Amino acid sequence: MNQFQAMRVFMKVAETESFSRAAAALDLSNAVVTRYVSLLEAHLNTRLLNRTTRSVSLTEAGREYADGCRAVIEQVEAIEASMANSSIDPSGTLKLVASASFSLLGLTPMLCAFREQYSNVKLRLTLLHRPVDLVAEGFDVGIVVPHLVNSGMLINRPLVRVAAALVASPVYLSRRGAPARPAALPAHEFLAPSADIHGPMWSFVGPSGAVENVALDPAYSVNSSHMLRQAALSGMGIAVLPENYVAQDIDAGSLVRLLPGYTLQDADKEVSIVYPGRRHVSAKTRSFVDFALAYFRDRGLANANPEALPE
Repeated sequence: MNQFQAMRVFMKVAETESFSRAAAALDLSNAVVTRYVSLLEAHLNTRLLNRTTRSVSLTEAGREYADGCRAVIEQVEAIEASMANSSIDPSGTLKLVASASFSLLGLTPMLCAFREQYSNVKLRLTLLHRPVDLVAEGFDVGIVVPHLVNSGMLINRPLVRVAAALVASPVYLSRRGAPARPAALPAHEFLAPSADIHGPMWSFVGPSGAVENVALDPAYSVNSSHMLRQAALSGMGIAVLPENYVAQDIDAGSLVRLLPGYTLQDADKEVSIVYPGRRHVSAKTRSFVDFALAYFRDRGLANANPEALPE
């Protein structure tokens, strides 16, 4: 017996005081309605309805049971309505995780704009350096470097792609000079991302398209673009940093771009927005993903915002 359905049928019979009217209202046959009520009474071992050829009325136990059923059905219907609304109208709490080097200065304008448009969605943001299991850790959406996500069955939408730049401060260059070719870099103080982000071998593509591979032993490495930028600004050495992250520093003259005729191979970073599954995506998740993709695309933030950058 489907007990909840039996409760619905019983309540309709009680409301209409008729098996036939209840059957018509529920689009069921009289026999099915009668069977549901009989099964429910057998299950409870209690008569719920007094039946005559002319009328149907609740017994004392039936009235008590009807009050309980009404409360249960109203609660279930409220839950169902809430779930239905959540799949249409963005609302509730959205748990976000982002690569830690997606600084607050980069994310905050987008999150603020999202909240202005979707005020019923509350945001809970966690910044991480480490790999994340999106599903196991209960996050709805991730804004991450793809290799830092180890969950299966995720949708991955590219968000931002950032080129790398080789930079140093004028103070450092006045002391050590500027390298003319990649082969000169081993003689310099090299500031690098941590080994789990990039290995010791760096590849430079020259103006002719030829590739020069250089093994660099960093004098300083750190798993934070923010810290790496600060080290370069302080004159500690030559650093590889996301191009957009240092664009304003280069414009201001506080950092100098080195080897401008070369590009770093396999050093670009792609940040994606990821979320679980394609089916039954909640309105809050769907609205956030669509909003973030449009926000970055329409504003050209991949080329304009020095803070919204990956590790």
